[in-house]
Amino acid sequence: MLKKERQAYIMQQINVHNKVLSSDLSVRLDVSEDTIRRDLQELAEQGDLIKVHGGALSQSFHFTLQNGLVYSPDEKRLIAQKAAALISEGMFVLLSGGTTIRELVKALPQQLNATFITSSVPTALELMNHPASEVIFLGNKLHKQTQMAIGAEVVQRLAGIRADLCILGTNSIDAAAGITDLEWEVIEVKKAMIAASQKLVSVAISEKLNSVQHLQVCPTAAIDYLVTELDPSHEKLLPYAARGLQVV
Repeated sequence: MLKKERQAYIMQQINVHNKVLSSDLSVRLDVSEDTIRRDLQELAEQGDLIKVHGGALSQSFHFTLQNGLVYSPDEKRLIAQKAAALISEGMFVLLSGGTTIRELVKALPQQLNATFITSSVPTALELMNHPASEVIFLGNKLHKQTQMAIGAEVVQRLAGIRADLCILGTNSIDAAAGITDLEWEVIEVKKAMIAASQKLVSVAISEKLNSVQHLQVCPTAAIDYLVTELDPSHEKLLPYAARGLQVV
């Protein structure tokens, strides 16, 4: 595989899944980790990604006040509109982080009076622009790569909450494996969010369907709604509907 093809694959993976590991890329592309590190360094110098220890992050996922980059913006706006329709007046809603969740906040009706709870700094900042809803930020030690509060204190606070919905920005989802991710400390917070909610909504662009990461967030049976940009009757969604998920 030529370097240009290899780097195009790396960018496709990082845009879909927000983070890549050098070790995984080395196996998938059948090249040495040194080659992958050189590719990541070159892409970082071009401003295409953020190189971190053991891999790289998407520029769009790593939020800054000046950052307007969003991968697949049209698809994420459609997902946001669908997910926003699941939120009713007076609800308590737990939100994770990610660009799709930020698009969801932008899609909320201005008059909606609900309470949103999050441990994500970018999500909390976006919620501050909503005129009618209340925002609760569960702060503690920050996980720099995902810009989420993590740790036992956040998990403990979540244990005292009974939310109507948990809307989860999803890294990878598979009909058999459920929702999976890479960051152990972030996954512990996401598990606590799911446990604190009556219903779980997974939001994901269709490129994330049928993909599996190393660590499970929850089994498929724990998911109530799956929201993508696809029509609910699309063939890619049939295995999820067959397992009892309400596909939106």
